[in-house]
Amino acid sequence: MILDDIVLKTKERYNDKLDKIDEIKALSEKRAILNPNFFYEAIEKKGISFICEVKKASPSKGIISKDFPYLEIAKKYNECADCISCLTEPFFFLGSDEYLTNIKMNVNIPVLRKDFIIYDYQIYEAKAIGADAILLIVAILDKDTLAKYINIAHSIGLGCLVEAHDKAEVDIAVSAGAKVIGVNNRNLKDFTVDMSNSINLRKSVNKDILFVSESGIKSRNDIKKLEENDVNAVLIGETLMRSNNIIDEVIKLRND
Repeated sequence: MILDDIVLKTKERYNDKLDKIDEIKALSEKRAILNPNFFYEAIEKKGISFICEVKKASPSKGIISKDFPYLEIAKKYNECADCISCLTEPFFFLGSDEYLTNIKMNVNIPVLRKDFIIYDYQIYEAKAIGADAILLIVAILDKDTLAKYINIAHSIGLGCLVEAHDKAEVDIAVSAGAKVIGVNNRNLKDFTVDMSNSINLRKSVNKDILFVSESGIKSRNDIKKLEENDVNAVLIGETLMRSNNIIDEVIKLRND
């Protein structure tokens, strides 16, 4: 499965960095004190919130944005979105830490680091490069590690988007203390997308836990269905990355 391949490559990426955790902690401490509520409040706003993604490529779609004017895209998101998600995984998504750092210097809304976090090193690194929040994926972390990583993130001022794919993973996210659960509508085995996955799983989560629907959201009708089922936010990438006018596209998705 693709997720296993990504995790294996992530281990290779960090193989020679893990013994330098004191250095990355020191770098993260140089950044101003953060408040994880900066991210959570962006998701909790009245109406459905938009987490808009800066993404050059993906394993399922290949190159999405050939030219990839990522900073220009992020500045447009700053005008119309509630949060920005930035891919930093370099091999499968062609992301970069540098993208996130530069984006953060040019926007005033929260920036989520979307990567495959399997080490606490990466949490401190996320703060050091400018992130306000991190993605934690239940499928690659056991419950105790997930709970530990949520606590570490909160202790240094980062919010967490905890991603699940099914009921069992949602239950793990809840028991680990997730404040925001994101359900990926994409089946990572065959890449098919079913938005009803979010709608069905929302019913199993208390309303005091914020809920994000991820992948496959393309129309105002999609948004309306999610709103009607108490979804707090959507994470949208490909639809916007392929749009000729990002701001107009978000306005269309927000409004009838």
